[in-house]
This record gives sequence, structure tokens and C-alpha cells, in this order.
Amino acid sequence: MSSAAWADNSSPVGLWRNVDDVSGKPRALIRIIESNGTLQGRIEKVFLAANESPTCAKCEGALKNAPVVGLVILSGLKKDGNEYTGGQILDPDNGKVYSSKISVTNGGKKLNVRGFIGVSLLGRSQVWERQQ
Repeated sequence: MSSAAWADNSSPVGLWRNVDDVSGKPRALIRIIESNGTLQGRIEKVFLAANESPTCAKCEGALKNAPVVGLVILSGLKKDGNEYTGGQILDPDNGKVYSSKISVTNGGKKLNVRGFIGVSLLGRSQVWERQQ
């Protein structure tokens, strides 16, 4: 990866921390990379509660019981104006895959992540914080 990609705060390439919607506590660190014109996000670290599994117990197929660390949760996102669209996001908590789009805000410090079914109005959003 070029150093220019790291210096460009308008790019989502980098390390991001997401926060649990309910507890407000950090959930994971996700590394976003660009490969062949599309973005991919892989979990690098998880912050688990005592009762949580470090595997994707509710995932299906080849991902069933896969370790959450190393899991690709974002894929297929392509630049579309100020957003990256046309991708998918996996929720390791429920094993479901949703359509997704992301956009960088707040001078590159925040990432708006939207997962949805069908149209973007039917879904949920998270704001991830840049770590590097």
C-alpha cells in the first residue's frame, strides 16, 4: 500500500474501531484495504465480553464457527462520488450479510457504515473511528 493512501484522510483505507450499538463499548478493530479497485475490511482485534464467542457461531457455510479475528466483514465496495457503494457487510453477531455503503466524514476521522436490505432506508448505520 502506498504512503499516499495513508496520508489521504478522505480515503477509508486504514484501521477503524467500531462501537457496540447498545453498550457503547468498543467491539472490534477493522482494517480496510483497497485491492483491484474495491475495498475490503477484515477484523484485526475483538473486544469480547465474558459470555461472547470468538467464533462466528451464527454464520453459515464456510464461515460457520470461523474465528472472528481475521474474518472479512466488508467486501466489494467501489468508489461512487463521495461514497463507496455496492458492497456487502457481514454482522458476525447474527451471521447475516447485508448490502452496504460507507463514507468518510469529519476530516477523515469518522466512517459512516450503513448495512441494509434492499434499499438503504431499511437498515442501520454505525460510525467507526479512525485508529490509524
